[in-house]
Amino acid sequence: MACAEPLLLTPLGARPNPIRSGPAVFVTHHRTFLGLSWWRRFSLIATTLSASLAVPCFQANGADVLPRMLLLDGSHQGPTLIVAVGERGTILRSKNRGQTWQAALVPQRAPLTAISVPPEVASTHAWAVGHDALILHSADAGLTWAVQFQGADRQSSFLDVLALDKHQIIAVGADALYAESHDGGLTWTKRKIGDADRHFNRLTRGPTGTLYIAGEQGVLLRSADAGVRWSPLTVPSAGSFYGILPLGQHTLLAYGLRGRLYRSTDDGGTWQTIATPKPSLLATATQLKSRVIVIAGSAGTLLTSHDEGKTFASWATSPTRGIAKLVEMPDGSLLALGEAGATLLPKP
Repeated sequence: MACAEPLLLTPLGARPNPIRSGPAVFVTHHRTFLGLSWWRRFSLIATTLSASLAVPCFQANGADVLPRMLLLDGSHQGPTLIVAVGERGTILRSKNRGQTWQAALVPQRAPLTAISVPPEVASTHAWAVGHDALILHSADAGLTWAVQFQGADRQSSFLDVLALDKHQIIAVGADALYAESHDGGLTWTKRKIGDADRHFNRLTRGPTGTLYIAGEQGVLLRSADAGVRWSPLTVPSAGSFYGILPLGQHTLLAYGLRGRLYRSTDDGGTWQTIATPKPSLLATATQLKSRVIVIAGSAGTLLTSHDEGKTFASWATSPTRGIAKLVEMPDGSLLALGEAGATLLPKP
């Protein structure tokens, strides 16, 4: 198979190279494709079409490359290092805040959907999860990776992971898949959370340590004891949710399909519908150090709020391709990870 041409990070506004950009295969109106979120399943579509696509080179040789492919998640690891994951087992590292990237040494080619780094300062540990019920671990700041867990059902997929610290890690995924470790990943235990086998799309933690799960068909769960017990929140909609963004001790934003956005000031007891400019899938959200909130999703959707999530407007600098993750840079600018790979965005 041919290797994809190495590509340096494309700044917003630069003309993309149409060569080897890949097909725009999306499920734009429904959350599911083969039972998983379309954001998470894009990589599987691309894999099945590999006969017509260039295959990225996975050589951890230190070369500054960024394959033009779907990236689904990313995280800071220390003050300057960023680690990103995506389709076909891709793990990329940038040691200069997203300016250039290097490929990590990865033992599997399964699409990777999420990555988490413990909050401890100077931690060198990281966990990545993905299809084939796979959990990877790195002890050297993402340079090399090893399989730490793989479920017996290879048709199952993890969709998100959260390292509460270097000892406790929780991974969630399709059909209510839930696994946790309390010893840094040496052992993993699968648990049943809730009665229905609905997909858990995203796991987040609030400033007081409260955990939240957002999922399909109105799934919103909360845990106040680090995942020991989970209880359902009041559901503002039966549609699928892609995440909960905690804004403070009791204020939450829940976002999902068709531009649906809800705000709660009582930790999910009641919700207020927030208007959005268009019915695009909302895939990720973050609150910057400046307190500005940015939400991104399909078709390059980018929304900003300057009033703690009470109102949102379209961001004029929105790119034209889908975004799966936003990572804030030290200067307040953003790194958008998604269909176009990695794109630098200015400070909102």
